[in-house]
Amino acid sequence: MYGSYTGRSRTRGRAAGLRTTGTAAALGAALLLAGCSGDGEGDEKKSAPTVEQQPKDKDPYWVNPDGNAARQVAAYSEDGDEKNAELIRKIARQPVGEWIGPDNPENEVKGVTEAAAAVDRDALLVLYNIPHRDCGQFSKGGASDGNAYRAWLDSVAKGIGDRSATVILEPDALLHLVDGCTPQEFHEERYDLLKGAIQRLKQQPATKVYLDAGNAGWQSPDALFQPLQRAGIAEADGFSLNVSNFQTTAVSTEFGKKLSEKIGGKPFVIDTSRNGNGPYTGGDPAESWCNPPGRALGEAPTTQTGDERVDAYLWIKRPGESDGDCKGGPKAGAWWPEYALGLASATK
Repeated sequence: MYGSYTGRSRTRGRAAGLRTTGTAAALGAALLLAGCSGDGEGDEKKSAPTVEQQPKDKDPYWVNPDGNAARQVAAYSEDGDEKNAELIRKIARQPVGEWIGPDNPENEVKGVTEAAAAVDRDALLVLYNIPHRDCGQFSKGGASDGNAYRAWLDSVAKGIGDRSATVILEPDALLHLVDGCTPQEFHEERYDLLKGAIQRLKQQPATKVYLDAGNAGWQSPDALFQPLQRAGIAEADGFSLNVSNFQTTAVSTEFGKKLSEKIGGKPFVIDTSRNGNGPYTGGDPAESWCNPPGRALGEAPTTQTGDERVDAYLWIKRPGESDGDCKGGPKAGAWWPEYALGLASATK
């Protein structure tokens, strides 16, 4: 059945190996603020790589100075490979989503949001832990049941506190109800969990919530608006599109406006992390979404989109992290420097 959904954007994945924890994120921010480059003259001990924040009026989201891309830049520079270091800087200098793990979410989220607040920026968080996640595919997993998910979500909210955060809520979760991938027996619970998640997160005074609505190549606005309403979109700040997918910004905007009209004019955000060359049209259509070659970075993250319905262009999927073990890639979410270099090299 999966081969029929060529527009789907499965396999978010958690990063492996160089995955940044909230503690490391806070440390990276402290190093950035201190302007550290070492412990003193002659000291060979190297600090974590640092990057600058983007201008707040253009892009208010936090750039993690200790993320996978920043570490890759440091590794290439240490090896004297400035050509590849400069390519990966295209990724390292931009804010990307922080995908929150299943273990100790309160501390992880607290670390990220405190690091962001320390440099007067907003945290961009992605919550991807719904039970029966990804229909057992590359990014299968999630909370063990509804109660476990509610407890995890409550910990996330506590970790945010009163700090500024934008949350992308459960990529694919709604769409897998619409396309029949998630078994019918779990539908009622999932709608309840999504609606409850919005309500819980909105108790935090400076938190925005965007419920994921898939991408323009997956389902039609006519198929989506009622499920979005049932999942509580009225209480959310808007919806997200194109997470981990490759639909162009123009196509995504047109799709989003049609959907917005059906749900009370809600605004939306678009993942532009890898859509610079649009969707891949070669190879097996059933795997066009998984590590497609020849893709490019899209528009840089910004809240200045020039469209009142589009709240932001965001890099929700972290460029350079694998979609799954297809086309020679590592497991979903693992940092893949060769793919990152391909994205950066193809970017105009």
